[in-house]
Amino acid sequence: MRSPLAGITVLALEQAISAPLCTRHLADLGARVIKVENPGVGDSARHYDGVVCGMAAHFVWLNHGKESVELSLTDTGDREVFDRLLERADVFVSNLAPGALGRLGLAPSDVAGRNPRLIVVDISGYGVGGPLDHKRAYDLLVQSEGGACAITGTPGHPAKGGVPVADVGTALYAYSAVLAALYDRERTGCGTVIPVAMLDVVAETMGFALNTVVHGGPEPEPVGMGSPMVAPYGAYPTADSQTVVLGTTSDREWQRLAGNLLRDSDLAADPRYSRNADRVAHRAELDEIVGRWCAGRDLAEIQRLADEAGIGNARLNSVTELAGHPQLAQRGRWREVDSPVGKVPALRPPALGRDWTLPDGRVPALGEHTDAIRREVRDQI
Repeated sequence: MRSPLAGITVLALEQAISAPLCTRHLADLGARVIKVENPGVGDSARHYDGVVCGMAAHFVWLNHGKESVELSLTDTGDREVFDRLLERADVFVSNLAPGALGRLGLAPSDVAGRNPRLIVVDISGYGVGGPLDHKRAYDLLVQSEGGACAITGTPGHPAKGGVPVADVGTALYAYSAVLAALYDRERTGCGTVIPVAMLDVVAETMGFALNTVVHGGPEPEPVGMGSPMVAPYGAYPTADSQTVVLGTTSDREWQRLAGNLLRDSDLAADPRYSRNADRVAHRAELDEIVGRWCAGRDLAEIQRLADEAGIGNARLNSVTELAGHPQLAQRGRWREVDSPVGKVPALRPPALGRDWTLPDGRVPALGEHTDAIRREVRDQI
């Protein structure tokens, strides 16, 4: 058993979601993550709520497995401690407000110039250059600017995705780039600067919709619980007051849905629905047909028949139902991590090698490791 990033030190000037999720995944792989927080205040996510035994749900999710050190980077003594940590770090991750790193004398190119082996990750909302590079960026703002809200919800009623896709997507791109940079450094001996803009991430995830309009297609319309690109594909009420989600993503699946699930040979043979583009044009009438069939059957029967017909299907669950989901429980996806208030549940990371050790992952109190890190820095001078 081993931790693949054992011996790697990550220094993080981070807050909220994008950078903390990136560095938490690095901690999950065994890296030492030192989280630098403002004295007396800390990461803003610490104060969103107190639902986890007085701790914030966001903070517990994003920060277990890290060390917390309180440092004021405008204080001479604290700045010396920070600079010593930076000299010894392998990776430096930040997502501060526009211009903040430069004002602190920590512009990514300058930091990398002083330590050529260092991997510097600079997460921003809109990147450097362009008319928006000065703007603060939060998940909703970037989803809106990036067009994601326009294809979510229903026509005339745009909506933000329920999960922070701009933040999470940015975190995962940054995380994967760090792993690639560490591999590259093993071969070349050189670090790099990795700028990651949240708008670029959202634009990438908008790929199918973006390609549609770039190549002269119509502006995609949001379809609620469905996709503007395929049909039928959505959520349908059942006879026992549940909601089943099912549909097709190819012409062959449509034939199975119409012929094997609905058992309607005339529907399967109807040339108006033979191709996906045709079905998208007739979405409303197909939703009515599928919806009427689902409304006459219980959820369990629909899912059994759909499985037999080879049609993908799911139950529309609440967050509470996800928390008790048997698929997570029976596969051992939950574990406990330590915290200032005792053990709390946390999900295991989605991707781990079978022979990798998962660190214990304590949630740190604000400044919990400040004294120890100050002593460590002093002893190494």
